[in-house]
Amino acid sequence: MKRIDTDVLVVGSGAGGLASAVSAAHRRLNVIVAEKEPVFGGTTARSGGWMWIPCNAPARRAGVEDSKEKATTYLKHEAGEHFDAARVAAFLDSGPRAVDFFESETSLQFDLGPFFADYHPTAPGGMDGGRSIVARPFDGRELGPEIRRLRPPLKEITFLGMMIGSGKELLHFFNVTRSPVSAFYVAKLFLKFLRDMAFHGRPMRLMNGNALVGRLAKSAIDKNVPIWTSSPVRQLLRDDAGRVIGARIDRPDGPVEVYASKGVVLAAGGFPQDPVRRKELMPHSPSGYEHVSPAPPGNTGDGLRLGESAGAVVDTSLPHSAAWVPISRPPNGDGTLGTFPHFVDRSKPGVIAVTRSGRRFVNEANSYHDFCQAMVRRCREEGGEEAEIAAWFVTDHRAFRKYGLGFAKPAPVPYGHLVRNGYLIEGRTLAELATQIGADAGELERTVTRFNETARKGEDPEFGKGTTSYNRSLGDPDHGPNPCLAPIEKGPYFAVRLYVGDLGTFAGLKANENAQVLDRDGRPIPGLYSAGNDAASIMGGNYPGGGITLGPAITFGWIAARHMAGAND
Repeated sequence: MKRIDTDVLVVGSGAGGLASAVSAAHRRLNVIVAEKEPVFGGTTARSGGWMWIPCNAPARRAGVEDSKEKATTYLKHEAGEHFDAARVAAFLDSGPRAVDFFESETSLQFDLGPFFADYHPTAPGGMDGGRSIVARPFDGRELGPEIRRLRPPLKEITFLGMMIGSGKELLHFFNVTRSPVSAFYVAKLFLKFLRDMAFHGRPMRLMNGNALVGRLAKSAIDKNVPIWTSSPVRQLLRDDAGRVIGARIDRPDGPVEVYASKGVVLAAGGFPQDPVRRKELMPHSPSGYEHVSPAPPGNTGDGLRLGESAGAVVDTSLPHSAAWVPISRPPNGDGTLGTFPHFVDRSKPGVIAVTRSGRRFVNEANSYHDFCQAMVRRCREEGGEEAEIAAWFVTDHRAFRKYGLGFAKPAPVPYGHLVRNGYLIEGRTLAELATQIGADAGELERTVTRFNETARKGEDPEFGKGTTSYNRSLGDPDHGPNPCLAPIEKGPYFAVRLYVGDLGTFAGLKANENAQVLDRDGRPIPGLYSAGNDAASIMGGNYPGGGITLGPAITFGWIAARHMAGAND
């Protein structure tokens, strides 16, 4: 079998893997990235691309006042008894330094999301904004021919394949029929998109997670780091002392053994598409198949199994094994079902969520992780432990045509085909809608009547929708008195069914503050590191803010490279 020698082998090409590779290459280490799928970028390329890193440079430049002490207080509150003091301290110390490194030494540049509050901003140490950053939009042409190997964004959250940024840009799309400025802005972007599709066959204006991966990949290419695609890692290699010294990889031209003198980094994206581990760790998915994930099909837990083969342990103690998000399933033309994660519509005025009982169960504008926890609890309260976990967003014609609902876009985009294929459920009356979704019609009518009485005044005494800065940040800033509340009263009425999905797994390999993977006795396994979702989350099974998977991913990738290089800086 062919032998290849290098300093560092990285398994996986998402944010954690590419951050490890780029950071190691800048420390003059030779690096190889091995990716099992034919495209690189992993779940990161499909994601919103936000990174939660307190005290980051863009926030400092904007005058945001934050501190490590305040962030520690917040994470202690969020993680509770699962607070890992050493790893959290390493993250909060190294996160800002990693951001400084990427901004000064690589193609990765960041923009601040000042409107993006922590998900529990009123908790001790919480902030109304400044901790979440996103990669600056990137021109894909800078990748040259390698753009063909970049994983495209999740098509369900694009508009005809065009990537849409968060914040002000998204507001322009919502206001396209009401504002000449917004109409001009959107038209200009759409013409550029059509030009790119004509000349390149894909959009070249990379946004969100696609921009993050594009910028990291450009940085890797600039340092001559090869990214092997269609190259699954089959086995870790160990010496007689138990040190991980490389891996056996199936390349398209045949199997090779890669020997990595400094270490192997496992960053293969966790286990969102592994039904066996989902059955074990996701109570709402008793067979392993009830769970829905927008993660790429290749994220089947390879990194965790590789780590376990070397004596590592998966931390299954966290109260939640993944970052939950409500998912709806628009049919594709080939008969398969897509995955649409609901980030924004939950917060809009005139949208509520109900179970089959016809009753609301949550502040819809709270974080998607909290939303799904409430959804599971209510379904079990109503139907027992074996109950089907299902809920529906419900809205009226006015709100639907103004904001859209899930995969169904606002006016003037037509929606009839989504009614015909069963994704969007339409009823002339609330009772008719309830019958179609299998809900209690009388209770749904009473729920909406009760909701409307206070929503007209901008109040939600039952669940408090619109009462936090995070709630309001995703509402309609032009709607008052509460940007998240409006009555539901103008038929026809619409609904979309929801499933529990994930934005990444939390249960991962136990690791220390140096990103070293630990064995059953808590000792570092020599030569083995983990970053991204292959490492157990430092958030204690909770979801404190936008980007709590990608922020630690790039930070611990940077930490792993630094440790492998033996750096003291």
